[in-house]
Amino acid sequence: MVIDPWGETLIKDYEKLFTVFGIRPFKEVLSFFEQPHPLLRRGVVFGHRDFDRVLRAFKQGEPVALLTGLMPSGKFHFGHKMLFEQIIYYQKLGVHIIIALADIEAYVVRRVSRRETIDIALNEYVANAIALGLEKRNLRVYFQSNMTTPYYRAMQMFSQKVTMAEMEAIYGQLSPAKVVAALTQVADILHPMLKEYGGYSHVFVPVGPDQDPHIRLSRDIADRFERELNLARPASTYHRFMTGLDGGKMSSSRPESAIFLTDPPEVAASKLKRALTGGRATVEEQRRLGGIPESCTVYEMYVYHLVESDKDLSKIYESCREGSLLCGECKLMGAEMLRRWLERHQEELERARDRLLEYVEPPSF
Repeated sequence: MVIDPWGETLIKDYEKLFTVFGIRPFKEVLSFFEQPHPLLRRGVVFGHRDFDRVLRAFKQGEPVALLTGLMPSGKFHFGHKMLFEQIIYYQKLGVHIIIALADIEAYVVRRVSRRETIDIALNEYVANAIALGLEKRNLRVYFQSNMTTPYYRAMQMFSQKVTMAEMEAIYGQLSPAKVVAALTQVADILHPMLKEYGGYSHVFVPVGPDQDPHIRLSRDIADRFERELNLARPASTYHRFMTGLDGGKMSSSRPESAIFLTDPPEVAASKLKRALTGGRATVEEQRRLGGIPESCTVYEMYVYHLVESDKDLSKIYESCREGSLLCGECKLMGAEMLRRWLERHQEELERARDRLLEYVEPPSF
């Protein structure tokens, strides 16, 4: 089973990831958290690798770093928001946050111009992160092209201990651009362990399962440089994909599939009203058989983003299953929640754009 981290992979059988790739169920570590975030307790974050080791170290007072990377090639949507909800939660717990803005990868793989890449990174990704509540404490945000010599030295050294055959077994067929992008991703994931960047012994990466190839390559390379560079295997957590409004994967490259955090609130509400649901063919059938919230993109928005209370979420679920809540009414309710949330967020977003340079230094070219 080969997963393409640069494609439009849509994982439907999450259980298969446990058996094929050795990912462990996240519920094994949920008891470490006194007040788990809704995304954790609702099973949206479903798996992990070695996260128990990181959590034990954190409980003992050892420094822990979270590394995440963002490909600035499109607009910031609710799938990205899901990632930042996790990042901000861990930041509040005291984890050090490191965010890579993957401008090199966007340029070589997506072929996005430098000017556009930098603009998207700042005005979409960093601005929305600030508006969502990302703080400057315990934080480092960087562009890949701005990184210093030890980062690039490590990346070049990594290439000496991995073969093309190994990389293609993980990624499938690779172009030269994707080889560069993959090794740059490994440098992103492992560089916090270098003394020049903090010397963290415990690093974890929250990702969607489509990014697991980068995790597996990083863990292999960390093993090979354990003595030479004092590297350790990074841990990882895995969250489910946001389903697109059309039933596919939510993606910036398919605007019809996504709700963006810069969409005018009325436009976003209209998108949600047109979204694919788990309703039956007729009203009569739905009243008799009930809806299927597990297959509904509107209910997924409730689970991931719009409903804070588990009790309220359970009421929506049961009303749908028993047929008393019909899709039209449910969509109207969700659209109104979404509209109000976006109005508040976009007020914060305007203020956030005045603070971008407090968080990150843009590349000079």
